[in-house]
Amino acid sequence: MDGTTHVGTRSSYENGELTEATAGTDPFKLFGHWLDEAEASGQPEHNAMALATVGSASISCRIVLLRSFNQDGFVFYTNYNSRKAMDLERDARAALTFFWPGLQRQVRIEGKVEMVPAVESDAYFASRPRESRIGAWSSDQSRPVESRAKLDERFMRWSERFQDQEVPRPEHWGGLRVRPVRVEFWQGRADRMHDRIAFEHFTDGWRHMRLQP
Repeated sequence: MDGTTHVGTRSSYENGELTEATAGTDPFKLFGHWLDEAEASGQPEHNAMALATVGSASISCRIVLLRSFNQDGFVFYTNYNSRKAMDLERDARAALTFFWPGLQRQVRIEGKVEMVPAVESDAYFASRPRESRIGAWSSDQSRPVESRAKLDERFMRWSERFQDQEVPRPEHWGGLRVRPVRVEFWQGRADRMHDRIAFEHFTDGWRHMRLQP
């Protein structure tokens, strides 16, 4: 025995299908429809997405939350001094993946990242719970800290600093938009003959193609 642990769980993918007709010609419209269905069906953290970056010595991936999207792209918020933001400052290329296992669906997005306008970040920051706004001031995201106690002390100090007043958005915190150049939709099908339809953006708009599973 070589010590390898084999994972033998298999699922039967028979929940739906994705045709060219149902995919349409607008990836944002299809994404919105799938996101709505994920929420309506009770998928946990239906707006959670894996974000992959390539800006440092190694490729890095983590889960972030989608907060808005439109024809310009997909927006999430973070500390601009975090590793993910620093990676994207060095190399703006990024990839997103949504996975809704209950619907047997996946969406993969590739594109480049840009900062959202300050007014957009201000509006979202103001909508956050007060404790989350204080947390944005308290944490030097991705930096080492001596202990949990020290982190809690920082939070308490900033809570006292903003006592009885509004908590403004720090300049080091805001939104990032992934402007896509490719969006692929995956629908699980029986016998592993899955449906894959990919949209690619050209100067004259979006074009889509079916991919082999």
